[in-house]
Amino acid sequence: MPLVAQSHYQPPFYLFNGHLQTIVPSLWRKVPDVTYQRERLELPDGDFLNLDWSRLPPRRPTDGLVIVSHGLEGDAQRPYMRGMVRALNHAGLDALAWNYRSCGGEMNRLLRSYHLGDTGDLDTVIRHALSTGRYRRIYLTGFSAGGNVTLKYLGENAARVPAEVKRAAVFSVPTDLRASSIHIARPQNQVYLRRFLKSLRQKIRDKAALMPGQVEVEGLELLRDFPQFDDKYTAPMHGFASADAYYAHASSGQYLAGIRIPTLLVNAQNDPFLPPSCYPREVAAASEFVFLETPTAGGHVGFPQGDGEYYSERRAVEFLTAEVPA
Repeated sequence: MPLVAQSHYQPPFYLFNGHLQTIVPSLWRKVPDVTYQRERLELPDGDFLNLDWSRLPPRRPTDGLVIVSHGLEGDAQRPYMRGMVRALNHAGLDALAWNYRSCGGEMNRLLRSYHLGDTGDLDTVIRHALSTGRYRRIYLTGFSAGGNVTLKYLGENAARVPAEVKRAAVFSVPTDLRASSIHIARPQNQVYLRRFLKSLRQKIRDKAALMPGQVEVEGLELLRDFPQFDDKYTAPMHGFASADAYYAHASSGQYLAGIRIPTLLVNAQNDPFLPPSCYPREVAAASEFVFLETPTAGGHVGFPQGDGEYYSERRAVEFLTAEVPA
């Protein structure tokens, strides 16, 4: 019964609610001591991914790599990504922070972009890393949208997952996308929703400029929530009949029972993004592999501790490097 009975996370006293634990790390955290080497990975469909590697120096070779997946409209430079990469390097592991299509500072080439159920690109990144011949152990970690993609990848077809993929740890994951899209539209969450929609609208404008006549921008400013945006853009651009059809396909909660490697899911109880359906306690209780930890605090992609390293980073290192489930 992999329910983590007690979480050891305690936030700093001055970050006393989920909104502060979400916003302060996002806006003010700095992680300067991470250096990436970028690789352009060309894809079979004519598109590309930008991969940001952080490898240990030659005097400290490792056969272990952690692939880190970012959140919605994020990239490898976000503080939570850089903080995780730094912690993994300190633990003796190489890290690969990959940027989704249209993320990482460049618009992708195709009409399609990325979506929260697209596991094909993650599989491509994993197999590319293995093709280097450097790694015998692959670990996965992800935040929010990246956590959803990771969980779906592991559970939708466990036989597809390479044997070198040993463990995973994900944080702040909206495992029920339809319920989450409604939850984030609540009045107290409008600050987050507006920020996401501003970024998504700009990408639609950029894509329309690159592809005249292929992207409709009329009415773009009138879209006020995720279901409206996803119904007009995300769903049709990626082959779904509607936003609801997209959510039904992409939500990772339905795939958790299929996971066959030790996987830690940490969702804070005060996460402003997550509705009750994103705390899959019954699934975890029945699983040999899914470890659910629900600390009372942490916010969304937060978990600050006040000493430079965050709880999510310590917990990921602890779980991924453990010899037995914890």
